Amino acid sequence: MVFEEGSVRLDGAALLDGAAAWARGEAGSGDLRLRLDPALPPEGYELSTVPGHVEITGGSDAGIFYGLQTLRQLLPPAALRHPSSLTAGPVEVPILRISDAPRFAWRGVLLDVARHFMPVPDVLRFLDLAAFHKLNVLHLHLTDDQGWRIEVPGWPRLTSVGAWRTESMLGARVHERYDGRPHGGFYTTDDLRQIVAHAAQRHITVVPEVDMPGHMQAAIAAYPELGNGFTGPVRTAWGISSHVLNLEPSTLDFCRQVLDHVCDIFPSELIGIGGDECPTDEWPGGRELQARFTAEMAAHLAARGRRLYGWDEILAGGAPEGSVVAAWRGVEPAEVAVRAGHQVVACPDVKLYLDYRQSDDPAEPTPVGTLLTIEDVYAYEPPQSDLVLGAQANIWTEHMESLRRVEYMAYPRLCAFAEAVWGPAQRDFADFATRLPAHLARLDALGVNYRPLSGPRPWDARPDAPGNPRTLTDRLAELHEMTADLR
Repeated sequence: MVFEEGSVRLDGAALLDGAAAWARGEAGSGDLRLRLDPALPPEGYELSTVPGHVEITGGSDAGIFYGLQTLRQLLPPAALRHPSSLTAGPVEVPILRISDAPRFAWRGVLLDVARHFMPVPDVLRFLDLAAFHKLNVLHLHLTDDQGWRIEVPGWPRLTSVGAWRTESMLGARVHERYDGRPHGGFYTTDDLRQIVAHAAQRHITVVPEVDMPGHMQAAIAAYPELGNGFTGPVRTAWGISSHVLNLEPSTLDFCRQVLDHVCDIFPSELIGIGGDECPTDEWPGGRELQARFTAEMAAHLAARGRRLYGWDEILAGGAPEGSVVAAWRGVEPAEVAVRAGHQVVACPDVKLYLDYRQSDDPAEPTPVGTLLTIEDVYAYEPPQSDLVLGAQANIWTEHMESLRRVEYMAYPRLCAFAEAVWGPAQRDFADFATRLPAHLARLDALGVNYRPLSGPRPWDARPDAPGNPRTLTDRLAELHEMTADLR
């Protein structure tokens, strides 16, 4: 970015009109001029402001879009709160030239809608904020022990039964507190297509995940024949259920039908099947059965022209060729996956799990996990390898019952993550911290319920939902034991 002296006054209405014209497939003109240049990186752009107009050149439509997000950040924050204010008169932007492109192709964020259901408008807003920060993948975690959120033709009880639980835990599971309130919800096929379309307009790929063969208690509650004798309800406790799929031929057919429906909705090349935290207590054959199951699902997805996306547990016994590994159990699994020749999305929990506590302040709402500050997130670097597609911040929602809670836990740490995966490997947190308050003014204008830099406000606390903080030393020792089968 090169700043020149002074600023330029532009017609705000013309900026809005130019952006809208581009969205309609028309070339921009007047105060906002937009054009494509295939010589630029596909997601790259060049932006220049000169007296009389702004010019954005993109390597593709995505590059133009990212250039427009930068332009939005150059405008006064009031323009984000009330875009119509741009029509009231000229706006000032600094005279500058920017040449920009992302470092990683995968700049992702996971949203868990299984533990707490997020209505469609909340997901759309979440996408808008992700796009504003130039993130380009939404990993949508659609099913788990505590809820099934996607309708599947021919399997109505998945949503009439599996989408609802009688109550939820209040706080960390060690306290065994419950709220006594039913919770649930699910997305229709049209809902999901709306989410996919909204994301695509913002150059975000939605990668769906239906977790299998573990984390399946909600599905088994709906159809006990999928399980191994369990006939109970959807799980109300957090944590991992021991009730897993039985892997009979009819159950494998069920899984294929689910994946077929998912493929019909989501155009993503990658389809998530989870594969994490699958107990083997109910199986006679142990862990090798899961490896065979994963291979079966990978082959089915390949026949649909898709590839399997799974958590790093799929490395045990050998992940299927062509699969992509989401490496979450600390930093080691990403390195293991690279050595095995698999493409990797790095998302280590001790670096990028945004449900982990943000400070040692006891007023943090339901503080769990290890301490993960803005600076910790900003400093994370994935392994250096061409097989590393990028990184992903994960938002698990056991302790986030609303979008406001999600925003509190996500921002501004997600701002730090977005810059880390877009910008250069060499970066300066002190510089980022200096620029962050100006960006928070933009989040204020957008109405984002971010965590203040000064710490939690009195009303952010959750005394009714106590947490369970962990030390990093304790968690690293646990991760070392959990990943023993990869060494």
